[in-house]
Amino acid sequence: MTAQSATFPDRQTGALRALWLTALTMALIIAQALMAQARPDSFSDLVDKVSPAVVNITTSTVVARGAGPSPIVPEGSPFEDFFREFRDRNGEGDRPRRTSALGSGFVISEDGFVVTNNHVIESADEIIIEFFSGQELTAEVIGTDPKTDIALLKVEADEPLPFVTFGDSDTARVGDWVMAMGNPLGQGFSASAGIVSARNRALSGTYDDYIQTDAAINRGNSGGPLFNMESQVIGVNTAILSPTGGSIGIGFSMASNVVTRVVDQLKEYGETRRGWLGVRIQDVTDDVAEAMGLEEVRGALVTDVPEGPAAEAGMKAGDVILSFDGKQVQDTRELVRQVGNTEVGKAVRVMVFREGKTQSLKVTLGRREEAEGAVPAAQIEEDEGGEALSQEILGLTISPLDDELRGQLELDSDATGLVVTDVDNLSEAYEKGVRAGDLITEAGQQQVTSLGDLEDRIDEAREAGRKSILLLVRRAGEPRFVALPVETDE
Repeated sequence: MTAQSATFPDRQTGALRALWLTALTMALIIAQALMAQARPDSFSDLVDKVSPAVVNITTSTVVARGAGPSPIVPEGSPFEDFFREFRDRNGEGDRPRRTSALGSGFVISEDGFVVTNNHVIESADEIIIEFFSGQELTAEVIGTDPKTDIALLKVEADEPLPFVTFGDSDTARVGDWVMAMGNPLGQGFSASAGIVSARNRALSGTYDDYIQTDAAINRGNSGGPLFNMESQVIGVNTAILSPTGGSIGIGFSMASNVVTRVVDQLKEYGETRRGWLGVRIQDVTDDVAEAMGLEEVRGALVTDVPEGPAAEAGMKAGDVILSFDGKQVQDTRELVRQVGNTEVGKAVRVMVFREGKTQSLKVTLGRREEAEGAVPAAQIEEDEGGEALSQEILGLTISPLDDELRGQLELDSDATGLVVTDVDNLSEAYEKGVRAGDLITEAGQQQVTSLGDLEDRIDEAREAGRKSILLLVRRAGEPRFVALPVETDE
């Protein structure tokens, strides 16, 4: 009895120990799985899964013989005949020649739609799609969008094609693992891995929204996909930053949430259809906000309202757009994206700040593609004259606009305002880009046609306790607001 009672606790302890070891083992397995997800031991499974949908793209273009680079030889030089004979012997004289270029792409549907960069296929006479299996098909262009550098192609196949799907680029976080695939330097199918280095990068385009990555991207990778670890495309590899022309770990992929909208429109219409508000805008700076009495430094400052949707809705130069279609506007870039992503013809509410109050306007959007180039820019030249009836103020030498100045600046006969004839190089006006030849049409958001008008507006700003006054300055048909300190008035 005693022996049996003595062994029972030992058996219980052994069972608990076994249970504890099992739980520890499971915890280690789960931890290893989580670590593997955070830092994969291999990308091979991902490569195997997506490779069939990634394609190499070869384009060919017929160009004139004289279109390419040629040796620079002085006319009449004894070497002139030598180079002509060499060129004729190797290139059949001045006959047109066919050039080739390489790029990448990926299939997004089983019926053969292929996404790539516009610059990969631009001006191409023939486009050949090569699959991982070695199969080659000829592609036709469905539509292109140079603004985002995206092109949509189509191939016809006898059977459904393997394809990949887009992911939500907005959920990608800096530090996430990504994999780029493509045809770098014409070497064929290749994969490279890295992380998301930065988000929301802009290069030079209006609608830029790039994911920056250190995954190796080189020439030939253009148009290829950037995958997340769920085998979803979150970017289209487009550009690199490099002093050498090769990858130094700074690559840019156009975010999938931009690409999908473009692809959907190209598929449906063969072209893009972006919303158009019809305003010229600039960012709100600290001094502009102070001069206008804005509590927050945000929004888009309207500098001009040409004929279009915004003008029809009653928007005015000097308005600050604070929200668009129910969404706050932080800066001009955000507004451009919001408007461009909105359906053409949609009536939206736009909240503006005007003369110290907010006001709601209802605007029916037009189509940007139809409006581009519709508003001609006035031509304004620099002028160094204007000595008569001038006055030095705010670091500027200013003269009223008369017929002589209108002629010198090539302005319309009904143009009004004050002409900047000189700028103090040490003044804040000079630092902010005001130059001789600029035309000041508004001060304190009111029209000015005489020096007295400008002085009155400056006095009003001082009396209101403003540190700056807002000037609407026009140059080469492009208006912009400049805030200048009123304390410096002499």
